[in-house]
This record gives sequence, C-alpha cells and structure tokens, in this order.
Amino acid sequence: MNYDNVGQAYCDSQELCDLLYKNPELDITKFLVVDPGQYNSVRQTMHYTELPKLKQYIPFDGDVDAFHVHNQSNWSMPGEYKQLDIAEHVLSLCSTDAELQRVGEELLLYQERNLFDLLRFMKYLVDTLRKNNIVWGVGRGSSVSSYILYLLGVHKINSLYYDLDIKEFLK
Repeated sequence: MNYDNVGQAYCDSQELCDLLYKNPELDITKFLVVDPGQYNSVRQTMHYTELPKLKQYIPFDGDVDAFHVHNQSNWSMPGEYKQLDIAEHVLSLCSTDAELQRVGEELLLYQERNLFDLLRFMKYLVDTLRKNNIVWGVGRGSSVSSYILYLLGVHKINSLYYDLDIKEFLK
C-alpha cells in the first residue's frame, strides 16, 4: 500500500491481486487503484457487472489543507440530506423558548464555521444507524456540549439540563 502527500492510500493492480490472494473475501471497492482500466474493461466486456468496479486513484494537486477543504465539499450522502434545511429541521425539534434560544446560538456558531453539511451528514448517519438497528455510544468528549447534536441523536447527553457551554465544543 502506498500513500501520497495528502494521505490517500492507493495501490497498483499487482498489489491488489496480491492482497486478494491473501484474502479472497477482500472488499476491493475500498481501494483506489493506479491502473484499474484493464480490470474494469474486462468486467464490462465480459458482462461481469455483478463484480465491483475499481476506483481510479487520482493524485490530489494541492496541500493537505486544500485536500480537507475539497473533501468537506464532497459528503457521501443521499441528495435528500444534502438539500435538507438543517436549521429549520433542528428548530422544529425544539419545544421550549430555552431550547429555541440555545439552538439559535449554536446554529450561528455552526454557520460561522461552515459546518451545516456536517450537521446534515450527522442526521443522515444517525438515521442510517437507527434504520439498521446499530447501537452507538451515549456520547464522548466535548461534543456532548452541543444541544443540536443531542437533538439529532448523535449523543444522549442533554447539554441544557447539565448547563454545558457550547463553546467547550465549538471553540
């Protein structure tokens, strides 16, 4: 396995074949491959469409910070979540004036940091976990100071009840 200047893991076809010999159950869709053309072409030509298509490794032309910005604009979630008005959604989950006040304060902080896509993804993640009956923890670290994350179901700690300051999370 090789790593480029921004930490992307990639391999060539021979390395992937060697990995498959060692583990025939390997999920090859998780790999970025330098030269997937021959495999993908044979897959298509021979109508082996049930076999997974290999993803091509494309080196990122930029530094690590630019790579992070690029990735933050490419969230892997369904369109309905990408289009969700997350502010309206979390505000609709509030039932008291204190909750509305806290959510409003937090939304401004999330917006200042351009984190609405993160909130949309967290909604998608929690919905997916619930749909598949997957259990996750009650909460860890400073994220439990976010009442919005509590409303979305990311954690089970009511930061209003425990009077936790959102600035412990969003510094």
